[in-house]
Amino acid sequence: MDQSIIFDLELIKRHDKAGPRYTSYPTAVQFNEQFTAKQYVQHCEKTNAISQAENVPTPLSLYFHIPFCDTVCFYCGCNKVVTKDRSKARPYLDRMHKEITMHSKLIDDNRVVKQLHWGGGTPTFIKHNEMRELMAVTRQHFNLANDSIGEYSIEIDPREVSAKTIAVLREIGFNRLSLGVQDVDPNVQKAVNRIQPNEVTLAAINNARQQGFKSISIDLIYGLPLQTAESFNNTIDWVIDTAPDRLSVFNYAHLPEMFKPQRRINKADLPSAQEKLLILQQTIEKLRTAGYVYIGMDHFAKPDDELAIAQRQGTLYRNFQGYSTHSDCDLVAMGITSIGQIGDTYSQNVKDLASYYELIDADKLPVYRGVELNNDDVLRRAVITQLICHFGLEKSTIETQFNIKFDDYFNTELEELSRMEQEGLVSVSDKNVSVMPGGRLLIRNICMVFDRYLRNATEQRYSKVI
Repeated sequence: MDQSIIFDLELIKRHDKAGPRYTSYPTAVQFNEQFTAKQYVQHCEKTNAISQAENVPTPLSLYFHIPFCDTVCFYCGCNKVVTKDRSKARPYLDRMHKEITMHSKLIDDNRVVKQLHWGGGTPTFIKHNEMRELMAVTRQHFNLANDSIGEYSIEIDPREVSAKTIAVLREIGFNRLSLGVQDVDPNVQKAVNRIQPNEVTLAAINNARQQGFKSISIDLIYGLPLQTAESFNNTIDWVIDTAPDRLSVFNYAHLPEMFKPQRRINKADLPSAQEKLLILQQTIEKLRTAGYVYIGMDHFAKPDDELAIAQRQGTLYRNFQGYSTHSDCDLVAMGITSIGQIGDTYSQNVKDLASYYELIDADKLPVYRGVELNNDDVLRRAVITQLICHFGLEKSTIETQFNIKFDDYFNTELEELSRMEQEGLVSVSDKNVSVMPGGRLLIRNICMVFDRYLRNATEQRYSKVI
C-alpha cells in the first residue's frame, strides 16, 4: 500500500480541532456504570463458548497497569501514584496476583496469550523479585505463547533501569521495550521535571539490544514548554542516531483543569500553535528521510517492523495500547483504571487504590463501568478501524460483513466526506473510500465523520488532532 503523507499546512489549520484518538469505538466517554462485573463475566463465558463452537480458541492479550512513579512528570495525564516508598507496591501486587487468578477462572485454559503488556505509571518501579513473581503468577494462570510467537512488551523509564534490570526483564519473557524520552533538551527536561541524560537513555537501549530484545520503541512529545523547532530538531537527530524500531511523536495537550501536574507548567513557556506545526513538519520530514514509515496517529516505524508489515498486509489493528498486529485477541486488563475488551464489550477497572483493594479483598472483580456494543457500534468500529489503520476501505467488504448497502447506510457521512474530497483529504468511489496523502495526518477528523456519538455530543473532552 501507499504509505506516503503530505504536510499541507493550510489543510491542517482548517481541520485542527479536538477529537478522539479511537483506541476504541465507542470511546471511553460512552462507558457507563450500568455495565457491571456481572456482565463482564457473562461475556467471558460467551467468548469461551464461541471459541469452543468454532474449535479455534480466541487468543488473548493481557494488560497490567502498574501505577507507581518515583517522581512526577509535569506533562503527565496518566493514572499514577507518585511515591518514593517502594514498599507501597507490595500490597498492590498482592491484589493484582489475586485479580489474575479471578480472571483466569473465567477464561478457558486453551486460549493462548499472544500479547502481554505492562504499562503505568512506571512498571520498572517494582523490584526485580516482584517482577519475577508477577510474571510467574501470570504464567501459572494463563497459557503464554513462547518467545518466538508472543509479543511481550513493557514501558520503561531509562532512569529506573540498570543493566541487571534489562537482563531480568528479558529473562522473565519480555521481548519488546518502550522507552519514554519526550525531549533530550536539558531546559525542556527541567521545565517538565524529567531530567534524563542522553547517556542514561542510550545505556538502556544498548543493554536491551545486547539482551536480544526484538523491538525498541521511543516516545517523544512535541508542544512541551521551552521547545522550539530548532531544539526539537536536535532531539530528532539524536533519536535517529539511536535507530529505534518504532517512534511515537505525541502532541502535548495542555489540560491543567483535568491533570493537576500540568498546573506546574508555565503556560507562557508553551510553544505557539505555529511553532508546534513547524516542529511536527520538520519531524515528519526528518523521519521519512531517515527511512521511517508513517503508520498513523503519531506513530512511525522502520519498513521491516511488524507494524509497517501489518499495515501493508492489511492486518494492522488499534486498541488501548495503540497500534497492534493482533486484531483477533480478547484483551484482559488488570490493575487500577485498566481497560479490557472481551467480545463486543469494553470494561474498565476502578481508578483508585482504596476501591481496588476493597473489591479484590471481597473477592469481587474491580470492574466499575463499560459498554456493550450494539450492531451499529460494531459496524462503525469496523469502518473506523479500517480507516485509522489502513487509510481506506472497500465498501463491498463492509457490505458483505454486515449485510448493508454502504452508500445507503452512510448517506449522511458520504455527504460530509464529499466536502473533504473537494479539499483533497479523501477520495470516494463506487467501490472504495481512500485517505489521500494530504489527509493522513488528519485521519482522526475523517474517522470522526463516522462517529455517531459525536453528532449528539454536548461537551468536548478530547485533545486537538494535531
